[in-house]
Amino acid sequence: MRWSRLFIPTLRDDPSDAEAPSHRLMLRAGLIRQLGAGLYSKLPLGQRVLRRIEAIVREEMERIGAQEFHHPALHPAEIWRESGRWDAISDEMFRLRDRKQAEMCLGMTHEEIFTWVARAELRSYKQLPQIWYQIQTKFRDEARPKSGVLRAREFIMKDSYSFDADDAGLDRSFDLHAGAYARIFERCGVDAIPVEASSGAMGGSASVEFMARSDAGEDWIVLCDGCSYSANLEKATSAVAAVDDPGDAAPVERFPTPGVRTIDDLARLEGGAPADRQIKTLVQMVDGEPVLLLLRGDHDLNEVKLAEATGSTDARPAHPEECRAALGALPGSLGAVGVSAVQILADDALRGRRSMTTGANEDDFHLRHVDVERDIEGARWVSLRNVEEGDACVECGKPLRVVKSIEVGHIFKLGLRYSESMGANVLDANGKEVPLVMGSYGIGMERIMAAAIEAHHDDNGILWPAAIAPFDVVVSPVKAKDAEQARVSEQLYEQLGAAGLAVLLDDRDERAGVKFKDADLIGIPWRVVVGPRALKNGNVELAERATGAASEVALDAVVGQLREKTA
Repeated sequence: MRWSRLFIPTLRDDPSDAEAPSHRLMLRAGLIRQLGAGLYSKLPLGQRVLRRIEAIVREEMERIGAQEFHHPALHPAEIWRESGRWDAISDEMFRLRDRKQAEMCLGMTHEEIFTWVARAELRSYKQLPQIWYQIQTKFRDEARPKSGVLRAREFIMKDSYSFDADDAGLDRSFDLHAGAYARIFERCGVDAIPVEASSGAMGGSASVEFMARSDAGEDWIVLCDGCSYSANLEKATSAVAAVDDPGDAAPVERFPTPGVRTIDDLARLEGGAPADRQIKTLVQMVDGEPVLLLLRGDHDLNEVKLAEATGSTDARPAHPEECRAALGALPGSLGAVGVSAVQILADDALRGRRSMTTGANEDDFHLRHVDVERDIEGARWVSLRNVEEGDACVECGKPLRVVKSIEVGHIFKLGLRYSESMGANVLDANGKEVPLVMGSYGIGMERIMAAAIEAHHDDNGILWPAAIAPFDVVVSPVKAKDAEQARVSEQLYEQLGAAGLAVLLDDRDERAGVKFKDADLIGIPWRVVVGPRALKNGNVELAERATGAASEVALDAVVGQLREKTA
């Protein structure tokens, strides 16, 4: 490809509305342009990167025996109703009606569609296992699309689905995908850490996310340097440092707290209590009913853990009047002592705590000397809180780290979640009809591209990992109009292309500095500079983008060296 004919609309300055390095550099290097909020057009360079990523994904999926499909992105509502997700998923789904007023949606994912095919076509355990996949556009109505392609409303996903006769088969399919994903991310130059994760709206018994550490990410993962423990913040647990509570069993004492509405207010009040000696009482309306949540005063609620503890995604903070109706007081004076008519969920960090302070369920009054297990009856112990930096690892006791990251892949053991609800059954070896055991596995294609840029860039631009770079090498004559430089450049262009390399010839009539700066910006791994000084000795300059190292190489050795370096 010749630069003069290739559409590469580079920008000299950073766009003012782009904060993440990947977003800035994808715009500056001419990979994408924004059509609307969360909507991006991929330009030729961006498409070349995506195609190389897709090629790697296809190779690794076929390596584990997966077969490629392509399903519609537009789905009838009926099939989502069969699985129960039409009503379970809220504003994230794009919904519409066709001209006949039939309800439709744009697919966020394709569990229902692949299950529909399996239900119609798979009859016997002898046809199993099956692994089916596609690379398809997905749609999600993000409330706050940001960070370029990292949070978009339209995106490309590789989603695959396994169908097995039993749990042992699902375990094997799950492990095959885990291995394939590890190879995909390694080949794409993305250091993706597998972490325990929540299954969320997907359902199922187990899930693992693949997370790439980056300050541009919007997810948090918890890591232990002392052992192999890793989990996302929604799934992570930790050991809370032991607290030296008073040994006496003083009776509960009610005391006035006029104007106290928050944890901080009570901590500042003379005769109050520090945050770690308070019981934070939250009231959530879960499926329309009030539920009391108890956490230590300095701990924060994780809403995904709440959903897992209650088995419901229909939860919201109670309004003040709903709090008064349930407990007799407004927020700021709420507690669980003496409460029996409302479900109570207590975070594990409160287990065994004594001499705590909590609301008295009477406005402007609190209780002190509360022994959680003595004075609060009927509480169910669950994990509700966010793990914090420095908490102790539950496996080895070492301090945990909380790291920002980008989710680039997610694998789920769905089990019978979709096959039972949609009637996807096969006959087993005894002739008995049994539901298919399923798994679901996704990779965000643009997210791989963005995560690679986040991990590999410098002040001059992108440093593409060789396997996904838009071109392997750029040939840059110092003066494109110089006859000898043009002849040698054309010769190298032809020879490198014949050797199987993706070559870009910078044939523009521009200053050498402009060419080099543009090549650095778009991140091509190798540059061959054809200049008068090196040519006098029958050489050209070979420069590596990642290290900046440059050396003169004989003309007749360039192709061989580059073929070796890019193998």
